[in-house]
Amino acid sequence: MPAAHLAGNYAPVAEELSAYDLPVTGRVPDALSGWYLRNGPNPHDAASGHWFFGDGMVHGVRLDGGRATSYRNRWVRTKTFTDGAPLRDGEGRLDLAAGVANTHVVRHAGRTLALVESSFPHELHLSGSTPLPAGVCDLDTAGPYDFGGRLTTAMTAHPKTCPTTGEMHFFGYGVEAPYLTYHRADAAGDLVISRPVDVPGPTMLHDFNLTAGHVVFMDLPVVFDLELALAGTMPYRWDDGYGARLGVLRRDDPYGTVRWFGIDPCYVFHPLNAHDDGDRIVVHVMRYAELWRGGPRSGGVTEEAALWRWTLDLAAGTVREEQIDDRSAEFPRVDDRLVGLDSRFGHVTTTGGDGEGGALLRYDLRTGAVTAHEFGPGRFPAEASFAPADDVPGGAGWLLTYVYDAATDRSDLVILDAGDLAAPPVASVHLPVRVPYGFHGNWLADLCSR
Repeated sequence: MPAAHLAGNYAPVAEELSAYDLPVTGRVPDALSGWYLRNGPNPHDAASGHWFFGDGMVHGVRLDGGRATSYRNRWVRTKTFTDGAPLRDGEGRLDLAAGVANTHVVRHAGRTLALVESSFPHELHLSGSTPLPAGVCDLDTAGPYDFGGRLTTAMTAHPKTCPTTGEMHFFGYGVEAPYLTYHRADAAGDLVISRPVDVPGPTMLHDFNLTAGHVVFMDLPVVFDLELALAGTMPYRWDDGYGARLGVLRRDDPYGTVRWFGIDPCYVFHPLNAHDDGDRIVVHVMRYAELWRGGPRSGGVTEEAALWRWTLDLAAGTVREEQIDDRSAEFPRVDDRLVGLDSRFGHVTTTGGDGEGGALLRYDLRTGAVTAHEFGPGRFPAEASFAPADDVPGGAGWLLTYVYDAATDRSDLVILDAGDLAAPPVASVHLPVRVPYGFHGNWLADLCSR
């Protein structure tokens, strides 16, 4: 029997496929012209020591003119995929151009990048932004991207683009000092800031927070373990002795002092959003009480997260910690045009129990109201990305997500009205295959149509 992370809809698909003129129930909104892309692990040899380890595969649906014109899935062809290159050579030297590029896919300064936090980004070819070279198809891999040689660390899979300046903020972390390095690329895509941030040990820094005035790091007690690494599984475990804290860096003083604020021990893979509120910083996160005590117990994450709010008082030097909801959920998202700003609404994904099906939840962070879209028995949504309908941040738009149907063993791209989440789908694009459970993606509107 295969491991849990290689069975059911976690199991990899074996082939790359291109399909055209996809059947649709409902109608694709005419305003949606572009690609919905999502990345996730899909080991090409159908084997991996942990769900997080599989080779990256990007699944994309092209929408245009009220139609779903195509679907394609492509492995990200890193050196590890094509040549079996390890992250470290026989002498222990790190090769940042290797890796699996399996966690996210984003666009910045016209480049589409597949990301994993242990390596360089890998650039993908994508029509709708620049003309494709002769003989090149959408989602083909162009190669590793290191910002013209300026990036010398790995890159987080969760960069944040400031909607006001167009700058992309990100970081790299590793198991050797300096364990954490903060980076900033300008709106043109040039890497302009790289500075080490002092942390006491090699923790798993999966994500971070951005506001209009600050960067907030999360130094939490899931720490690198060499014994687990040598065993071929996820090389991090909970450490009661490490502590938990938030580090605040002023954006207008990127080489300045990082202020640290202690919090109760916990772990966070993904924040929902953060914003400044006078002398306070408000952060919403999906918080785990703990993660991997004794090491990973299975191929994936077995613990549960719920929505919490941290309020950092910069004048008093304190943090107030509040649980907002007790429902287990993950993959939080907002309208990306409000990243770092006061976003009223946020969306998260719930999986439901066996046979129950999953749901998307829309939180009103001001009133506390929660609206759900239930997908029904045996139907399980992935992370949902927001696609705007107009030029008003936080205004009308749609949520796009892949939904796996256990009864048919196939997946749909489901389009929901973000402002009327409980309503039936606006459209369901029926794919000829299933999309395995994965991680993160984005709606990438055609640049030429914006």
